[in-house]
Amino acid sequence: MSNRITNTENIIGEGSVFEGTIKLKGTLRIDGLFIGKQLAMEHILVGKSGRIKSEICADSIVIEGVILGNIFSKIRVMLLPTAKIKGNISTPELIIQNGVIWDGHCTISTNSSINIDEIVNNSFKMTS
Repeated sequence: MSNRITNTENIIGEGSVFEGTIKLKGTLRIDGLFIGKQLAMEHILVGKSGRIKSEICADSIVIEGVILGNIFSKIRVMLLPTAKIKGNISTPELIIQNGVIWDGHCTISTNSSINIDEIVNNSFKMTS
């Protein structure tokens, strides 16, 4: 995935405000403000002027703007230099560019149902 999603099917434009729940197939670019309980779709691009206060669930997510909420991705999350995030991230792949501001925890795994503590602890045990 490149840093830019050029084939955007849906847009919340700069200066626009959307409050509620959005669930859709395809790509959403947010350059305005979204406030809601959950934002769920295939691909999300948050532009530099984009601001989200919501849980985000998507296959892939590219962030240049501001996020207040937890992020769940099935494929990857890419944080570009202007991204500012307060919330946890769960994804199989995380790309963070220099300049990002982020406060939260991260879980990186291809399987969200596994017990990471158990796997790490079992892997750490020394055999005799």
